[in-house]
Amino acid sequence: MQAELNGIQLAYDEAGEGPAVLLIHGFPLGRQMWGPQVQALAAAGFRAVVPDLRGFGESEPGAEAGSTDLLADDLIALLDHLGIEKTVVGGMSMGGYVMLNLLARYPERFSAACFIVTRADADDETARGKRNHLIAEVKAGRPDVVPDAFIPLLFADRTVAGRSALVDEVRGWMTATSPAGLVVGLEAIRDRADSSALLPRLKIPALVVGAKEDKAIPPEKSTGMAEEIPGAQLCMLSAAGHMGNIEQPEAFNAALLDFLRSN
Repeated sequence: MQAELNGIQLAYDEAGEGPAVLLIHGFPLGRQMWGPQVQALAAAGFRAVVPDLRGFGESEPGAEAGSTDLLADDLIALLDHLGIEKTVVGGMSMGGYVMLNLLARYPERFSAACFIVTRADADDETARGKRNHLIAEVKAGRPDVVPDAFIPLLFADRTVAGRSALVDEVRGWMTATSPAGLVVGLEAIRDRADSSALLPRLKIPALVVGAKEDKAIPPEKSTGMAEEIPGAQLCMLSAAGHMGNIEQPEAFNAALLDFLRSN
């Protein structure tokens, strides 16, 4: 589905009826990554909403510089368009950065939050330098440097060794991302605020999902986040890396649905 919001065409899928659950994808991915979750949520009596952030998947990038403010405002416009006053929100990696922005600026719109292989701190100067390098490469006509840089970080070694079709599918999602979208995402990641101080102030139920073999977000980041958020539940996926929701969908869905049903 498509909606014209904030001057762009924003693509999204929704399925099911019941309490809304908004899931925000990571970089440089799209809403396809939530396939196993959309089916499970709809079957369990929830309304799953999965957008493509601007510049990703089938959403237009627009002409503005990328920021978590911009990406978050698009999602508020989408919720308004769908008539959703309050929702559970989940964000994976970059999607978690956007979610933290939403929780800081629009707390009244969210009833619970799922922090999925993400972190609250900002990029340090080394990380910012890496983002700038990738932005320069994309703008110079070499967008393939992005999937080449990210694929080694996304999966557990056992997934790479035994599930090449899945790895190839995810690479296809990455290579389909427009160069303009890659730049928007990299700018938003690079310039995101440090949200660490927000965690102990959260007053809604929270689930933190980490992965023991995550090469992009160290498991201790997830553990530390769960310790900072009052009353947070922690799920640490085994035999999974950064793409734990599709590497171990049964375990991921069980944790997500258990959290939703108990809150």
